[in-house]
Amino acid sequence: MKNNILVGLFLGIAAGVLDVIPMLLQGLSWDANLSAFFLWVVSGFMLAISNLKLQPILKGIVIPFICLLPSTFIIGWNNPFSLLPIGGMTLILGALLGFTYNKVAR
Repeated sequence: MKNNILVGLFLGIAAGVLDVIPMLLQGLSWDANLSAFFLWVVSGFMLAISNLKLQPILKGIVIPFICLLPSTFIIGWNNPFSLLPIGGMTLILGALLGFTYNKVAR
């Protein structure tokens, strides 16, 4: 279990870096960058400890969206269209996170 948590955290860090790179290139604020990065760290941890009976890719999508949900109100309040790229990136990285975690943690 401990190794699975470390795998989840490592993969979450990797997903966070992939998510933040385009944000840095766009010049987004540090609070947005840190929020996105730690969304993925927490998602990797949650993926590792979760007992959800879902296919790995679907599990990798559901957990980050659940983690993202509270922030969507803050993010989308002034600019609801910003939720589209956030949702797309969450979908893609979540699927990759779930798939990769399943392959590595076995």
